[in-house]
Order: sequence, then C-alpha cells, then structure tokens
Amino acid sequence: MELDDFVAICPAQWFRGLVFLFAKPPQDDIQIVKDLGRSMLLPPPIDLMKKGPLTPRQIAAYHQDGFIIARRFFDRQEMALLSRSAHEDRALDQHSFSRDDGTGASVRLSLWNHPGDGIYGMFARCHKLVDSVEQLLGDEAYHYHSKMIMKDARVGGAWAWHQDYGYWYQNGVLTPNLCSVSIAVDAATKENGCLQVLKGSHAMGRVDHILSGDQAGADMERVNEAMKHYELVDCVMKPGDALFFHSNLLHASARNDSDKPRWSMICCYNAKGNNPYKEAHHPRYTPLKKVPDAMIKKVGAKRFSDAASSVAFLEVRKDASATSLKKKLPARTRA
Repeated sequence: MELDDFVAICPAQWFRGLVFLFAKPPQDDIQIVKDLGRSMLLPPPIDLMKKGPLTPRQIAAYHQDGFIIARRFFDRQEMALLSRSAHEDRALDQHSFSRDDGTGASVRLSLWNHPGDGIYGMFARCHKLVDSVEQLLGDEAYHYHSKMIMKDARVGGAWAWHQDYGYWYQNGVLTPNLCSVSIAVDAATKENGCLQVLKGSHAMGRVDHILSGDQAGADMERVNEAMKHYELVDCVMKPGDALFFHSNLLHASARNDSDKPRWSMICCYNAKGNNPYKEAHHPRYTPLKKVPDAMIKKVGAKRFSDAASSVAFLEVRKDASATSLKKKLPARTRA
C-alpha cells in the first residue's frame, strides 16, 4: 500500500486509531488495514482492501463528506440510450405521479421496486454500479428501489431539505447503511435545480421529518442550524456523472425555472445485513443478480423491453414513505 493511499483512507476523525496501529510491530499491508479498522470501530465495517471501481480516496471521501461525484461514470453511448428510452417511454410516463413541494409547484417522478430486465435494470444491476455501492456499504447490496425524477423545464418543483433515512426509517430499516446513486440523464445546473447537499451533515444522524406539501421535509430548525456548520454544495453534473450519497445526508433541490429539463435516475440500495424487520412498500432483502456492464448497450438497443409487471412500478397510493409521517404530526401542524 502506497503512503498516499494510506493517508487517503484516514480522514481526520480516524486518526485516533494510529496510536494503536503504530504501537505494534510492522506487519503486511492487509493486516495493517484490518488492525486499523478494528481499532477505530468503524460503523459499518469497511473492507478497505476490497477491489472495485472506486479508489480508496473516493471511499474515504464518501464516509467523511457523505457523498462523492464520480465523473463520467457512464459513457456517452450509455447515456444516450438511457435518455432516449426515458423520454420516449410511455409506460414510464403513464406511471409517473407528482409530489407537491409545499409552494404550489410539484415534482414529477416514476418509481419502481424491482430493477427488471430492461435498460433501467441494466443500469441498476451492472457490475460497476453495484460493486461501487458494495464498497461503500461494506456489505452485499440489494435493490431497494429506483426512480426517475422528471424536473421539466420551467415547471419542475423543488425538493424540500430531507434525509432519505428520515422516511425510510418508517419502513422498519434499523440503520442508515443505505446508499443512493443519482445518475444525471440531463445536465444538472444551478439554473435547472441541481441537487444541493450539506457536506458532512450525515454525521448529525437522523433528523425528525414532517410533511411539507406531499414531501417529507427535515425539521427546518435543525436544517438552518446545520447550514451554519456544513458547507452547502451545488452538485453540478454532466450526463453520465453519478452522485453516490449516504441516506443521512441532508439534501434538497430548487425549482427548475430554466428552459432546460433536468431528469435523473436514482438507484437506491440497502445492505443485506440491514434487512428491514417488517414489510413495507419497498422490498426486504432480495438477492440482486448483477450483469456485465456491456449489457447496458446490448439491452438499450432493444429499448422498451421492460413491462410494468417486471419493474413493479409503485402506484402513488402505495408510496407511504412521506404519508406515514401524517400520524406523527403534532395537532397544531395538521391544520
């Protein structure tokens, strides 16, 4: 292991383990990393020697900042196939629904539980994506759900500040060891409402959430205080860039008042060891069959091979992630 790689996997909060590490005689690199991990009681256990698409620096940045952006993760041909499929897919459009952002505007999205065998499934199941997620989770990953966010030009609403775990917690998921990957289908800019994150805010743990319109929004007293301590980052992305983010990372996005659409596909994964203890509208552990990366282009050329039954589009009435918070609202907020 090179010194630069060793430094890359040691963010500031990990250095307490160095005393333990260097008090022992020199050992081979693998044993050193294992001892370092044990000494720091990392949650969850991270196999820093696990080979995969992400570098040690990227893995360290994810755990320190709560997110990373992998540039050009998917190539132009792969993204052209996904963009054409998404924008021309009648089934995707027919199964879309809107979420009021609390200001009178709304965000349109389509959501499905099982990846299926079409182009959306090939993205969600391809080795380079799933292997990367498993590097970050430190465990076998399974598909929790995917969704297409359709922020159309001039009409796409905002997403309130929230954590994904703020409402997945309601689904019987015990820990926040989940990871979402937002793939830019269109360019994401400040003008068309790109995702915004508070860098490092996942360290706050789960924040209370309430309904804001049809969306689950984080307690704004906490969010406003967090903004004084954590850097706000605009996640400007080009098609093919992939944003990996922790389920406790505070994130939001502004309205799309530009003349450019901003569509993105978000693939969400849970760790096998984090299997929900009860049934909910998203699946419990289901083994995910990975596919070679080349299958994206092979299947993408066939276009709409997904049937609604194969991807299990979620009906709006069954999406209880946000609405489950209604019963938890204090009486004064229900009016």
